[in-house]
Order: sequence, then C-alpha cells, then structure tokens
Amino acid sequence: MKQILLLFALIFHFMGYAQYDSSLDQTKKVDFLQADAEISIFPKERRVEGEVNYNFTILIPQDSIFIDAKNMEFSSVLLNGKKVAYTNDSSRIWIKTAFLPKREYHLNLKYSATPKRAMYFINWDSPEENISKQVWTQGQGRDNSNWIPSFDDMTEKLIFNLTFNFNKDYQVISNGELAKKSSLNDSITQWRFKMDHPMSSYLVAFAAGNYSKFTQQSKTSVPIELYFEPKDSLMVEPTYRYTKETFDFFEEEIGVKYPWKNYKQVPVQDFLYSGMENTGFTIFSNYFVIDSTAYTDQNYVFVNAHELAHQWFGDMVTETNGKHHWLHESFATYYAWLAEKEVFGEDYLYWKLYESAEQLKELSDSGKGESLLSSNASSLTYYQKGAWALHILKELVGEEIFKEAVKNYLLNNAYSNVTTEDFIQAVEEASKMDISTWKEDWLNQGAFQGTEALASLKRSEFITKYMELASLRETSISIKKEYLEKALDFPVNEYIGQEVVFQLSGENLQETIPLYKKALETNNVMLRQAVAVSMDSVPSELKSEFIKLLEDESYITNENALLKLWLQFPAETESFLSKTKGLQGFQNKNVRLLWLVINLVSPQIDSENKSALYNELSGYTRDTLPFNLRQNAFGYLYQINSFSEQNLLDLLEGAQHHNFRFRDYCRSLLDKLLKNEEYRSDYVALSTSMGTKDLEFLTNRLKN
Repeated sequence: MKQILLLFALIFHFMGYAQYDSSLDQTKKVDFLQADAEISIFPKERRVEGEVNYNFTILIPQDSIFIDAKNMEFSSVLLNGKKVAYTNDSSRIWIKTAFLPKREYHLNLKYSATPKRAMYFINWDSPEENISKQVWTQGQGRDNSNWIPSFDDMTEKLIFNLTFNFNKDYQVISNGELAKKSSLNDSITQWRFKMDHPMSSYLVAFAAGNYSKFTQQSKTSVPIELYFEPKDSLMVEPTYRYTKETFDFFEEEIGVKYPWKNYKQVPVQDFLYSGMENTGFTIFSNYFVIDSTAYTDQNYVFVNAHELAHQWFGDMVTETNGKHHWLHESFATYYAWLAEKEVFGEDYLYWKLYESAEQLKELSDSGKGESLLSSNASSLTYYQKGAWALHILKELVGEEIFKEAVKNYLLNNAYSNVTTEDFIQAVEEASKMDISTWKEDWLNQGAFQGTEALASLKRSEFITKYMELASLRETSISIKKEYLEKALDFPVNEYIGQEVVFQLSGENLQETIPLYKKALETNNVMLRQAVAVSMDSVPSELKSEFIKLLEDESYITNENALLKLWLQFPAETESFLSKTKGLQGFQNKNVRLLWLVINLVSPQIDSENKSALYNELSGYTRDTLPFNLRQNAFGYLYQINSFSEQNLLDLLEGAQHHNFRFRDYCRSLLDKLLKNEEYRSDYVALSTSMGTKDLEFLTNRLKN
C-alpha cells in the first residue's frame, strides 16, 4: 500500500545511548522523587535562566551527591533552605555535606546556561518576518542536562513539574497537563505543566512556536493535541491522518491503558531525526507536514505510530542500559507495523516483513549480523531484526499468550526500568514454555534466522506469489512475458505490479511497451510511479501516457515524468513546464526546483524571466528555511554551476548547522567547491568580512 520514504532516516534514538559510567551510579544510594522547575527562556540570546527544586531521600549515608549540569553557572545552591558547599566542574554539580539515610532533603538550584546542545533556537537571529521562529529540545540520551540540571542516567526516574516563562506571542508545549497559564507582564506568559508519574529525564521536552492546535479524544477520553503552524492549516488532516485510530488500536492491542494524562504532537523545523517520543509529547520533523498528494509518497503514519508506541515501550517501561535497547525500538517498530496493517491491510505488514528480511539477510550473509543484545548495534538490528524477533515469538507462543505476556510485562514494570530478562520472564510465565531456543536464535545470535523467517513469510499467499515473480528477474522477457501480463490483470496487487514494472527495465522496448501501457492503464498511483521512476528514457509510443503522469497524485511521479519528458523531447519543454507550473512538491519543493532549473538551462525558454527564476532558486538556500529545501537548492546550483556570493555564505553556514545530516552534506559540497580555483578565490575574498566563527571554520577547510 502506501510507501514511506526515508525509513532509515528514522528516529535513530539509540545514537544517544552511550554507556553510562557505573562509577557515577547513585540510584542505589539516593532516590530523587520530584523536580519542580521554573525556567525562563530568552531565545534571541540563546540563553536560559532557571530554578529547580529537587526532593530526594538518602538510602545509604553519603558525603556528597551530584546532579548533571553541563556548562551551567549557579547563583544559589540551598539544601533544606541553607547554603551548602558545592563544586561545579562544568559537567555536574556536586553537593557536599553529611547526608543521612531515611531523611528527605530539599535542594534548590538557581542557574543560567547557554545551551550548545539539546535546546535549539530556530531563526531568532533573523529580522525576516513571516518565518518560523521556534525553540525546541532533543535530549536523548544524555543531552537535557545542557539546559536543565538533571540526570544523564535513565534509571533515575522522578516526577517533573515544569514551568516555563516565554514570549506571550508564542505557544508553549511540554510534558504533562497544562495546569495554569498566566501573564507575568506585558510580554511574558507563564505556562505550568504537571505530571503524575515518574519518568527518565532524557524524556523531558519543550517546544515553543507560532502554533495552533486541533484536539481529538481517544475512545478512553484521552486528549490528543495535534499542533500545526497556521500557514499549514490545510495540511492538518493528511499529516495526522489515522492518529486517533492508531491511539485506539494500541490501547486495545497492547491491553494497557495509555500511561499518561494526554498526548501531544508538534512538528518543528530542522529536527535532528524523524521524531522523538518524549513523555506524552512527540516532537517530529516538519518534513512530514504534508498535503494529500504527498501522503501517497511519504506520509507520517509509520513515524506517528512508532513514536506513540514508545509511550508504553520506552517511556512507561524503560531499558536499564543500552544492552536492552531493543525493548524500546523493536517493540515500537513492530507495533507500528501492526497499526499500519490496520490502515493498509495484511499485505502491507507482510511486505514490511519481507523487505526487512531481505536487508537483514544481506547484512547477515556479509558477516555483519548483530546481536539484539549488543549495546552498539545498528538501526537495522534494533528496529527491524527486533521486530522480526517479536513476530516469530508471537507465532511460537500464539497471539493471545503473546498479548497476555506483553500486558503483564508492562503492568508489572510500570514506571520503572527493565532488562530483557523481565520480558522473557513475562513470556515464560504466560506461555508455560521454555523459550531459550528463541532467545538464543533471535536475541543472542548475530546471524539472521533466514530459514525461519522464510517459513513465516510463506504463510502469506501474497508473499508466496511475489517471491515466485521475483524469481523471474533473470529470465528472458520473451519467456516470462505472458506471466508478467497476467500479473497485471485487474485487480492488480500493488507490490506485485511494481515488481512487474521493475523487471521490464532494460528489456527490448518492442516486447515491453504493451506491458508498460497495461501497467499505466491500471490507474494505480504506485504502479504509474514505478513506470516514471524506472524508465531511463521515454519512448515515443509512451509519450502521451507520460504527459498524463504530470498530473498524477504523486510528487515523485510528477518530478520523474517532467525530467524525462524534458530530456527526451526538449522541443516541447514549454508545454511540459506549462502543465507543471503550479506544482511545488514536498517540503523540499522537489517539483518546483526542477521546474526552475529546466527554465534556466533550456535555450527554448524566454530569457527575460531567467533572472527572476534564478533569484527564486538561489533564494532557497537562505538560512531561515528548512534544511531539506536548502539542501535540494544547493544540489541544483551545483549541477548548473551557479553559486552567488550569498549562496556561498549560506553553504558555509550550513556546514556548521546543528542537523548533522545537513551539516555533513554541506561540508562535502563545500570541500568540492574549494577544489575549484574560482570558488576558492570567491571564498577568500568573502573572508575579509566574515565573523570570527565563520572565518575560523573556513580557514580550517582551506587547509585541507
């Protein structure tokens, strides 16, 4: 059914889970119970000021305790209302006194910080109007201590009640229930949030921006708050499509009521990953804010379901350390697949299992297979091998026993930390079975159990048919032509139909033209997309059909059809551009940017407008825009070798961006330009007016 692009650009939660230094483990000595914090955020200065009150008890006599606090300055440190000796080593604050057991203590910290990580300030330096200005956090796994004194150890769980003071013109979102909103003065509003249950501090989160919200209610009356920027109001439905249905499905399928008071989702610009499952509050990339056409190609359904599943698997029940990280990501992935099955059908679930099995087998056959109990495994292992492990386990013990085991596992360990053995115990108690063989094969071994996976896949009639078709990839078209044609008979299966189309690539056109036409005539958007993507050039016999692809409800189809028609029939460029003039595409404006470039490089197009068209293309690299749009613009400017001075400066800024994927892209492109003497000279000339930070960065790149 629906395909989700960028699956491996997914959530990469595991990246922040470096092993915690056990010598600093104080959870067996100190029990922190509650944090009440008031934090003022000054976005233009990229600064925070705060006051945090911690209540805790001492379990074993101590002469000091610590709280993680990176690069913070403390103006006041009070223990039970009195000044106390402390040291601040820029990594944590140590409180030094004789702590006695079975006593409750109250610690008050007043601090300020200029976070270099974890809290990100979007566009507050810009004088531009009508742009997104946001502040948001991404704290996993040990970064939140950059903006709030907290705990880099996920086994330290406590109740966080957070109060934020922020510009009155913006919406503030955080964990928990909004208890009170009030004006402090003419410019600042105070937002108070309360929590009922403890959580790990890496799940504390904050976002502020120009947001409106649409609220739904689950079957169990849990408020579901869906945030959006007013400019995106027409995209709310396709972006959040099936959110309530997924929420209701999870409560029924998991068998445990949603563990928090409410659930919020907010899209932000330039997020580091696809999404993050903060407690009761998912922050996700605004790349997934889409219209109904984009929904066909890259919807939010999987990421939405994955982050929601984490509210049980990761937030309510949290791993003890990275060795057990599969308890977060594997469960979230598998339950997201189950939710998608409800939306897109059983074939979709088996297709995801098949796709992932192919990737896992390839990794395993290359000798790079990884154990699920490795603390530094890849996303493919944590997400998809683990989801396969759960799928096989469910088949082994039976669906009802599996559900009972998962339910007991969650309820018995609610709001605490777990190991893999806690889950194994729940399964063995529910099933009365010894599952040690499953544990050895699927958790301990690095090799992927391909034979067992294949047997499971063959339970699907669809997958059996698909594999029969896939086995013909190396067969001559003259031999398999009738088989392929029959596979395109109505009603055509989307995945089988796409496989047919991909097998036509590179074959004799006279043999394949009738099959291409039949695939296009199905009017299946994904089959038509497969034709647009897979054909290297457009034969004259399919020209009229390709022109119709310019109007399909798929931006991937539109982009590929426009590019190939232009290359094949340049004399008709103006006609193709006329048909696609109003198309923008995804957030990265994939169709619009291609349209601009074709205008610029085509000699058939009137040159009078080219200056304005270039200015539009060139303007998409500016630093106030989403990074994926900027990256697309940089790529096209490189292809046509036409960087302005401002583009060069924008690229230099991008090479220092907080989003590591965009940063790496910009650095690679910058290094390529610096090998060109003309661009190198341009940068040297621009350096005379650069600030210190940019100049130092450029100087280092010039040395390479």
